[in-house]
Amino acid sequence: MIKKKLSRPDYLIIAANLLPVLGVFVWDWSPVEVFMVYALETIIIGFFTLLKMGIVTAVRKTDDWHNAGKTTRQSGLFFMLFFVVHYGMFVAIQTGLFVQASGIGSKNNIGFFDFFIHWPRYLGPGAWYMITGFLISYGFGLIWNFLRTKQYKTIPMMILMFQPYGRIFIQQVTVILGSMFLSFGAGKIFILIFAIVKIFFEVFINYNGILNKAVDDMKKNEKM
Repeated sequence: MIKKKLSRPDYLIIAANLLPVLGVFVWDWSPVEVFMVYALETIIIGFFTLLKMGIVTAVRKTDDWHNAGKTTRQSGLFFMLFFVVHYGMFVAIQTGLFVQASGIGSKNNIGFFDFFIHWPRYLGPGAWYMITGFLISYGFGLIWNFLRTKQYKTIPMMILMFQPYGRIFIQQVTVILGSMFLSFGAGKIFILIFAIVKIFFEVFINYNGILNKAVDDMKKNEKM
């Protein structure tokens, strides 16, 4: 499903993803640091998703949970806890892959937990500009698409909970492919290609439409 019309937050996401391309080609930002921020972006997305789920929980308290052909009513806190554990595992796997694939782990003799706890020490000014750009774009999206439209009153929690997973798949594939580009010294080319692919999947693919269809299919199966 392709979006036919872009929203204002979509344009901010495009700008935030083009910033690192400009950084590595014009301002000599490190492709490895840019690569690092793309990995950390998964955590930023998870934070904003959890924030949205918290708002929905405060307003609606409970929502439908679909599992094994059955629908039950669950507290929003249950959805949030499930998301933290399940999404957290994906983040841990992706971060571990990144530490090894980027060469940061072997170069600096650090382990996964050291990187996860002390990641700010590995970021330069360019990386912080990127993080700021992502925070602004996702924050504006929260206000414009979620609060302004009062989406929190109607969106199913299961759809909200699974929204970030499409991006995780893209980023995990990118971690693997990106390591090959970085090992051959083609980090700048990789960042350019990745930014284009990432913009396409994040901006032009209608994830909500796909998730809505999946939830509708589950409801149909429950009635059969």
